[in-house]
Amino acid sequence: MKTQHKSGLHPRNRHQTPYDFDALCQRTPELLPFVFFNEHGTRTLDFADPAAVKALNRALLALHYGIQHWDLPPGYLCPPIPGRVDYLHRVADLLAESAGEVPRGKGVRVLDIGVGANCIYPLLGAREYGWRFVGSDIDPVSVKAAALLAASNGLGSQIACRHQDNSKQIFRGVLGPKERFALTLCNPPFHASLAEASKGTERKLRNLGKVVTGAPVLNFGGQKAELWCEGGEAAFLAGMIEQSKAFAGQCLWFSSLVSKKENLPAARKALARVGAQDVRVIDMAQGNKVSRILAWSFLDEASRTAWWSAPGR
Repeated sequence: MKTQHKSGLHPRNRHQTPYDFDALCQRTPELLPFVFFNEHGTRTLDFADPAAVKALNRALLALHYGIQHWDLPPGYLCPPIPGRVDYLHRVADLLAESAGEVPRGKGVRVLDIGVGANCIYPLLGAREYGWRFVGSDIDPVSVKAAALLAASNGLGSQIACRHQDNSKQIFRGVLGPKERFALTLCNPPFHASLAEASKGTERKLRNLGKVVTGAPVLNFGGQKAELWCEGGEAAFLAGMIEQSKAFAGQCLWFSSLVSKKENLPAARKALARVGAQDVRVIDMAQGNKVSRILAWSFLDEASRTAWWSAPGR
């Protein structure tokens, strides 16, 4: 088990500095009504306001990534862009270890498990690295919305969206028997129930200085499958690890975000049981938020290097 300690955002992350609200509002004027000066004379917005967060995301995607068309069905998860693209940069470095350099282009195929209606990883990965994506989701509304976003931004041939019609399966029913992927991504639901998800939202709002009365409004939104599942993050990780063994030769690296570090010991044991050859924990941090990527491969180092010259990869 190798742990890579990294503080702050990845060096290639475009969001190292505070948001340039002048440039953002110029590119996306609909953001302007949400921007104000706080008590320190700094331009900011109300991050507890779902409409403000959505407008900010739309502006960031347009300004930095040339994604001109981005929207969500009401109530669906609105992801923080800097953290999501950081995941991609970290795993790009992981792929570079065996590829010899950060691999770019459509020869790199990536599976995004739980693509969501926001389609954020495929959109960012296609723009930053030129990778091809398959995004899967158990929610048909998310699949339809993600496919529309890909097509609206000229990426319909680079991003395929597939419906996983069996909520107990993660890879089976999505991966074809001859398909090969350099990488799988996942941002798993980390709550075990709706009540737990609501409490998490209340904590976020209090941290943003908001008084919570009644049912909290999710500033980043989220549907059931995006926020919680039976057993929470630990159970989801356990299932993913167990099921990944059947696709050991079809994926170079499997990976998932892990928001709760206390879930790592059980995940390590599960990976040992299924015979993972290499396991990494890659730390990520953005401000006070700390998370990590758990990545594992069933291939040894020589096989991972040979992957890049294999036909049909």
